[in-house]
This record gives sequence, C-alpha cells and structure tokens, in this order.
Amino acid sequence: MRFVELSVPTDERSAILEVLDAEDVDYVVTDDAGDSDRYAAVVAFPLAQDDVEPLLDRLRECGVGEDAWTVVLDAKTVVSERLAVEGRDDREARRGRIARDELRTAAADLAPERSERWSYVAMTVVSSAVAVVGLLQNSAAVVVGSMVIAPLIGPAMAAATGTVVDDRGLTARGVALQVLGLGLAVASAAVFAAAVRFVGLVPPGTDITTIPEVQSRLAPDFLSLAVALGAGVAGAISLATGAGAALVGVMIAVALIPPAATVGLGIAWGRPLVSLGSGVLVLVNVLSINLAALVVLWAIGYRPQAGVELDTVRERLRQRVRVLVLALVVLSAFLAGVTYLTYQSAQFERQVETEVDGMMDQEAYAALELRDTSTGPSETTIAFDEVGLVAGGPIDVSVTLDRPAGTTHPRFAAALDRRLTRATGHNVTVEARFVDTARTDSGRPATNATGSPARRGLS
Repeated sequence: MRFVELSVPTDERSAILEVLDAEDVDYVVTDDAGDSDRYAAVVAFPLAQDDVEPLLDRLRECGVGEDAWTVVLDAKTVVSERLAVEGRDDREARRGRIARDELRTAAADLAPERSERWSYVAMTVVSSAVAVVGLLQNSAAVVVGSMVIAPLIGPAMAAATGTVVDDRGLTARGVALQVLGLGLAVASAAVFAAAVRFVGLVPPGTDITTIPEVQSRLAPDFLSLAVALGAGVAGAISLATGAGAALVGVMIAVALIPPAATVGLGIAWGRPLVSLGSGVLVLVNVLSINLAALVVLWAIGYRPQAGVELDTVRERLRQRVRVLVLALVVLSAFLAGVTYLTYQSAQFERQVETEVDGMMDQEAYAALELRDTSTGPSETTIAFDEVGLVAGGPIDVSVTLDRPAGTTHPRFAAALDRRLTRATGHNVTVEARFVDTARTDSGRPATNATGSPARRGLS
C-alpha cells in the first residue's frame, strides 16, 4: 500500500476530485493550503501500489504539474474496511511494481548528486583496497566483504531508469558515476597494491598470477557474461518491486569490484596481461549489467510520463541497446577465445592422461604411477604451455610421476613425446619428472624422505 499526498491547484480542484471519485479513491481534503494563492487544498488518500502510477498520470492531465508537490509514502499497514474496492482492470499487467515516479526517486537516491558523492567515493576506494587484500591473501571471505560495501549498484540502475523514463539528467549522472566508480576502483587498487608491495607486506618475488583468487579473474569466459547479465536482471527487478537493492548490490559488486582490483594489481606488479584480462572482464560485466537492467525495466512496462513522444524514446532506447550489444559482441571475441582455450586445454590434458595411462600399461613402465597431488607435494601432475596449444607452436608438457626408489626410466619422456605428437597432431616436447618413493605395508607408494632430483628426458 501507498499513502499519497498532493497539493491541489485552485483552478483544477473540481477536475481532480472528479477523477478521484471516478476511480473510487477514498480521499480526505484539507482546505487550508497555507499562504499559497495557487493551491486551494491538500488531498490525501491510501492506494494500492499498482494503482499509483496510472492515477498520477490522470491527475497530471487535470493540471497537477511538476511544480506541485506530490508525496508517495510506503504505508506498511492501513486498517480500514473502506478500502475493499475493486482494483483497476489492468492491474495484472503491473502487479508488484512501484510507480514510475517512485522508481525515478529510488534510482536517484542510489546515484548521489555532486555535493553528496564523498561517501560514494570513499566507499569505492575502501572496497577496492579490501578487495586487493582479499586477492593477495587468497581469501574468498575478504573478497566477499569488499563486495558488501561497494556502492556500484546505484549508477547502473540510475542510467537504465533515466533511459526508460526519459530523464536525461538521471541517465547522464548514472553513466558519469559508473565511469568515476570504476576509474576510482582501479586507481585506488593500483595505489594500495603498490604501497603494499613497496613496504614489503607481501613476500618478495610473489607471482600474483599463481594466486587462485587472481587467476579466476584473468581469463573470463562466457560464464562470466551470464553472471553479469543475471546481476543486471536482479538489480532491475529489485528496484522495480521496491524490494531493496542492498543484497542485489552485492551481486553486482561481485561482477565489478574484484576484477577492477585485479586490474590494479596488474598495474602495481607491472603485469600488463593481468590488467588486460581482468580489464576485459570489467568492461564485459558493466556493459552486461547496463544492458540487462535497461531491457528488464522496459519489459516490465516502465515508460515516460504521458505527453512524451513514445516513438522518440523507443528509438533512443533501441540505439542504446544496439550500442551495448555491439560492444559486447566485440568483447565477446575475447571471451570466445578464452572459452575455446579452456575447452582445448581440458581436451589436451585428457589426451595426455590417456596416453600416460597407456604407456604405464606397458611392462617396462608398469611400476610408474601418475602422481596423486592430493597426498603428495604441492606440484601439478600434468602441466603444459597453453599458448603453444592455441598458436599451433611447440607445446611443452611436464608430467610428474611416482617411481620406486632406485629405478630409472630414461626413455619415458621420448616415448611419451612420440605418442602425444601422434595422438594430438601437435608438436609436443615432454619433460618427465620422477619422485622416488618407497612402498608402504599397504602397497601404496610413499615419498622417500630424502627424495631425489627429478630426472628429465627431452625428445
């Protein structure tokens, strides 16, 4: 329910009250309008949420303009049997969404004016710094904490709302705040990460590309696009239903803050490829969020107020959607490349495992076992150069195996090299690494305490 109060112009009092009577609105009129000569009264009435927008549109046609004040309050409870009246015939088409004016106000509140942006700037800077800490510590909990305090949902929703209700000022403010927010996030993350590195709060020689929380933002694929689109849809629905955007804002921050912080890390560490991969992810996510929010708000039914040329607004909306889609298509070429690389890598690794298993079925290599990384040292069982896989150049493959202590297998790498080259069609160079083990009573291999250097065989 909503409780509406509006000032009644003197010349339109009769027309306005006739509209309220025709709509079966139970209202109260206060004739004392203060010192104003233009307004004769104030009218107040409770109304179902779905009926606010069409009623206000009709009242504006009777002379309630933008210069008159109209207050729409959220009435949590209204106790009165007099409200048991039939709703409007088109309520089903609008069930659950707030009025256009409420939407504009809610979006404007999420996108602060210039004089109120200090909190937006401060929260963005703090969230970026916290995200850097979470990434460097490989702490998902800290990264999530940075998302909770990030204020980035407002600008995206403001830009979409301004477009569908033809409020160019709100649209411009939303776009400007998005550019400001993402620029601040990257810059503050870079400065903070550089300071952390300079004062030695991270071990010297730390390779940020080996940190799992960073790695997950370096190679975005089409699943990243799905996350961003989902965030935009959820943000628009939460705004349109008046359900509150706090929790949904976390989801939008998921798509923006950690990747932006990763861009800053790449700048601080002088790793341009890190910044490139995560930067593409940021752009894809922000475009997807804006596109999804724009389409959802229009599909829900939000339009400019009566008297505005709908065809002009509709054409402007189509142009913006086309621009967003075109930008996403261009950036999706990068996502397609990463997705293809991921698929190729998985296929190639399975082929390597198959060929290694096939070789170990031979009597000469029956004592070897592909290393169980879950119980052994922290090293990869199978590793290979993905750049060579995509570019068609030589692929360096490293395989780690357990072998009984005191045994040697100098020809294993060369034999596996030939098998992989024949099976995959790629030019493969194999490095075989062996870990000497002793047998336990259960028959399972156990790493020798002294170990032995890895034997290397190259074809």
